[in-house]
Amino acid sequence: MPREMNSGRVKLAIDILITPRQFNMTNTLLLVDDDVEFCDLLAEYLGSEGFDVEVAHDGLRAIEILRSAPVDMTILDVMMPAMSGLDVLRELRRFSHVPVLMLTARGEEIDRIVGLELGADDYVAKPCNPREIVARVRAILRRVQIAGATSCTGGPVVVGDVEVRADERAVYQASRSLELTSTEFDVLELLIRNAGRVVSKAEVSSVALKRKLGPYDRSIDMHISRLRRKLGELPDGGERIKTVRGTGYLYVRLT
Repeated sequence: MPREMNSGRVKLAIDILITPRQFNMTNTLLLVDDDVEFCDLLAEYLGSEGFDVEVAHDGLRAIEILRSAPVDMTILDVMMPAMSGLDVLRELRRFSHVPVLMLTARGEEIDRIVGLELGADDYVAKPCNPREIVARVRAILRRVQIAGATSCTGGPVVVGDVEVRADERAVYQASRSLELTSTEFDVLELLIRNAGRVVSKAEVSSVALKRKLGPYDRSIDMHISRLRRKLGELPDGGERIKTVRGTGYLYVRLT
């Protein structure tokens, strides 16, 4: 057993023993990882935090569960044999927008980038503190569950040929519905409602992702990249979402 993974398991077991139980509104999570021991420990920890947890140890089983039983969120490991976590995510996004938290190997930036490009909502590098996983899970679920009541939501807003309807959690471009993940919707809504104004990365992270911006956090960049690809260019060929170096992002409002 690799020393790094072994130390991660020991730390996880210790955290389970010393952390008090915190119960919340019950949500069902699907945990997908081929490491049986790690799964058992993490599932026990998540259960102690008030979550119902289903477990799958391979990608095919995960897809089978996701097609047959509703879950509120999926925690998905990237490195699995036969069908990788990225392959599972690619297949999942063909039929579901269920939120996904990716577990990636520390230092494997390409896995995080590809995962976010395929539609993951966030990622955590392994080995990791289970408290961080719970914090990320709760942040994503909170964003999904109370989207209609957050400060950035309101009535429909139209900028150019793009219309955001908060009550439907839907985006239309020239009357065509756009397929966005939950996180992409929240990021775009924030930018659209502030069209013509630079929105800082810290604000995007706080309002749309419901967490503090980390010093090396690339997830926002990946969500912006996917939004640009889905929205395409402005009629004049310009970018809809401009990056303001060292500051944040600006959704262009044409005059």
